Amino acid sequence: MTNVAVVGAGVMGTGVAQNLAQRGHTVVLIDRDAQTVERALARIGLNCRLSHMFGGPETDSEEVLSRITGGTDLALLADSEVVIENITENWELKSELYPGLDAAAHPDAVFVANTSAIPITRIASLTSRPERVVGVHFMNPVPMKPAVELIPGHHTTPEALERVRNLLDSMGKKAIDVNDACGFVSNRVLMLTVNEAAFLVHEGVADAETVDEVFRSCFGHPMGPLETADLIGVDTILYSVEVLHEHYADSKYRPCPLLKKMTDAGLHGRKSGQGFYRYDGSGAAVTGSRDALPAAR
Repeated sequence: MTNVAVVGAGVMGTGVAQNLAQRGHTVVLIDRDAQTVERALARIGLNCRLSHMFGGPETDSEEVLSRITGGTDLALLADSEVVIENITENWELKSELYPGLDAAAHPDAVFVANTSAIPITRIASLTSRPERVVGVHFMNPVPMKPAVELIPGHHTTPEALERVRNLLDSMGKKAIDVNDACGFVSNRVLMLTVNEAAFLVHEGVADAETVDEVFRSCFGHPMGPLETADLIGVDTILYSVEVLHEHYADSKYRPCPLLKKMTDAGLHGRKSGQGFYRYDGSGAAVTGSRDALPAAR
């Protein structure tokens, strides 16, 4: 098994660390905020205990947590063979982080950028090892999703790509090969859909529940686009749309003002308890959840 460092203990980093530890890997979970790390470890323990209720395997939470070391110091990743970065989809933050990762990691370590939109070649340019930077777009919730997008950068070597492919296989993930382009395949399509669905609510065409019901009942989608936005994180949706808009300079990616307002208001979806819907402590939507939204205009 591989020693893996997971940098960023938000929703995605927590899921990646849990998935790795469940599959027998030794994990270091790092975030600049100690309380965020503590919450992530608590969430992993809870997720393991509840896993069987959501169709997952019976999991010993104590055994899983025994494989994870949490902390705030990048020096903890010195012995890791793979470093998986999961911080906010923000170029300035990534620009600040990667030189530190580069200095702290073993020279032979492979970097995995878990990004939903930023091109891998651009991220690799922040390091002295662009040949060992690979993109992996994990889906949320990570332990439950069977597939990922696997993206090489311009300089990525076949050896680095194969090492990450083998790691993904050990995690139970099907790697779908995608060429390097902003948004890759999934988010070039998904972010447009979610953004346009937000515009429907913003313009008063329909409320969130109605929009989602159309997609569930008419197209057989298990979740509507705005339920999906709450699962991913409304703030993450906004940042991803902004990255697409900046990169392609195409007005079709203009962010919906409602996404900006909700992000500013802290209505980030399930992780904050409110988004397009309200959520209780277990993450279940609450009746009357449309009242969670701020005024559209």
